[in-house]
Amino acid sequence: MPEGPEIRIAADKIAKIIENQVIEDIDVGLPRLSAAALSLKGNVVTKVETRGKAMLIHFANGLTIYSHNQLYGVWRTCKRGNLPQTKRSLRLALHTSTHSALLYSASDIAVYERADLINHPFLQKIGPDILQKDIDWQTIALRLKAKRFCKRRLSILYLDQAFIAGIGNYLRTEILFAAGVHPDLKPKELSQEQIETLSKQTLIISKRAYSTKGYTLPDELRKQLKETKGSYESVRFMAFNREGLPCRECVSNIAKGLRNGRRIYWCEICQAVLN
Repeated sequence: MPEGPEIRIAADKIAKIIENQVIEDIDVGLPRLSAAALSLKGNVVTKVETRGKAMLIHFANGLTIYSHNQLYGVWRTCKRGNLPQTKRSLRLALHTSTHSALLYSASDIAVYERADLINHPFLQKIGPDILQKDIDWQTIALRLKAKRFCKRRLSILYLDQAFIAGIGNYLRTEILFAAGVHPDLKPKELSQEQIETLSKQTLIISKRAYSTKGYTLPDELRKQLKETKGSYESVRFMAFNREGLPCRECVSNIAKGLRNGRRIYWCEICQAVLN
């Protein structure tokens, strides 16, 4: 599933071609969207934003397209009339006079009055977006210590969009590794110093993944490894999908497990349960 950084990157690309532009034509692959498409055609897009893993495309007439990629959805952009060759099912296409924004394979798509978004079942439950401009590490630290979250294992908490929106499976592994905390620990079991480190790394790793288009390695290491011919994961991550490979910090092997039904990776030395 695309995580917050990937959705924000897609939103940036889409915004470049449709913000402040008239949507001249709309194609829909889901019949239930047909009526709404008529209300959007001929209107100007005022803003493209993300909230966690959801994307919102706002129109001047007060309507908003809500979409969530879930596991298989993917956005593409192209010059109008030059559609990509793909076997994916086209769900939504927004066409300006020169370009097209295309959503494939997703099914969680709907059109809302902007005022009604506050009642959306997903949006009303999510926590602060990890990529919002005004979020700071102190906000994350307070949430880690809150009664609502402090007794839950970090491996589960860091997939809960109500805690922080936009963090998913690979970011969970990479954040906990960078902070040096074991996935099975709970916030209440961490020292104040560990809480601060984890909060800061939550921001650092998420913003790094956004700015580098999916890489979580420190800049210098990322530049070094990009010159190699290693696998995608070997030049992208510190721990995720590196089971049995040497830890980049201590050379002990990276371990793998399942938490909340999703694979997770950690170093049993750098992330020992008892710190």
